Amino acid sequence: MSPLLVSQSSILQTLLSVIAAFFGVQTDKNRQRDFNKKSPIPFIVVGIILAAVMVVVIMLIVKWVLATHA
Repeated sequence: MSPLLVSQSSILQTLLSVIAAFFGVQTDKNRQRDFNKKSPIPFIVVGIILAAVMVVVIMLIVKWVLATHA
């Protein structure tokens, strides 16, 4: 596999692992794979980004609902 494909695969795996963790549906196999990684930093960064995106989306939904029912 080329380094670019490995990097993209790793980024996708990290993203999917964090999303699964948000919902609490991580499989044991994936959890073990994640805990065997060298550094938790990518998971922390992706988690913070996804949490921020979730907050912004919720704020936009609330603004939209309040604007349409005002």
